Amino acid sequence: MRIVLVGPPGAGKGTQAHVLAKTLSIPHISTGDLFRANIGQGTPLGLEAKSYMDAGRLVPDEVTIGMAKDRMLQPDAAGGFLLDGFPRNLGQAKALDAFLAEQGITLDGVLDLEVPEDEVVRRIAGRRLCRNDGGHVFHVDYNPPKAEGVCDECGGELYQRSDDTEEKVRTRLEVYHTETEPIIDYYAQQGLVATIPALGKVDEVTQRAIEALKQDN
Repeated sequence: MRIVLVGPPGAGKGTQAHVLAKTLSIPHISTGDLFRANIGQGTPLGLEAKSYMDAGRLVPDEVTIGMAKDRMLQPDAAGGFLLDGFPRNLGQAKALDAFLAEQGITLDGVLDLEVPEDEVVRRIAGRRLCRNDGGHVFHVDYNPPKAEGVCDECGGELYQRSDDTEEKVRTRLEVYHTETEPIIDYYAQQGLVATIPALGKVDEVTQRAIEALKQDN
């Protein structure tokens, strides 16, 4: 099964991608992992991406597309994959379609995780991270620490990431609406989109996604 997962920041894409990929026994391919792997391995695409990132510039679509193509051609992706964070815009979506057509395969579905905008802001702006290496994460509403500003696990200081402020989150949402939302309409015209309400427990959202995929296939 070949699936694209889309949704605004804070929709839980990473969590759902991990669970769905494991449930469906297909690799989870995320743009973050692609960049880390290529840069870490010093591949030509990784070195090119790093040169842009080091200069504070956006990595061109063709570099991201190249990384995604290479990953989808790996043996473990022969039976399917779940794409998370790619395609991010209409140009990438069209490039993905062209690549799949070259391989004689097509997408099976596009899962659109739907979350109200105010909930996205609440989810992200309420996150607090531990400064120590444990990577513990809390939330002022959903998972508050016992003592404000202090990690329950190690006593470390909790902080809010600079890009997790409400202002920054709303800016990220504007970028999502402008750049990524058009791919939902693009895939909807192909009859591939299933919109999944992403409020509720993780397993409830996963079950909705699985049911939607069953209906589409």
